[in-house]
Amino acid sequence: MATRELPDVDPYTAVESLRAALHEAGIVLPSLGVDPASPALQLVELGRVRANVADRLAQALKRKGER
Repeated sequence: MATRELPDVDPYTAVESLRAALHEAGIVLPSLGVDPASPALQLVELGRVRANVADRLAQALKRKGER
């Protein structure tokens, strides 16, 4: 099986893009940010959220997938 090369994405740019998209859906992830402990891995920390926020996020993703 061949592996697909993923594009190199700046984690700070990814965080701001995700924050903006979530804002449009009326969703706030307070802990959203770049994981400073592993800069080479470019990890984004989504953080912990209440169940109602997770459900709203799931519903927004489902609506987007139906378009």
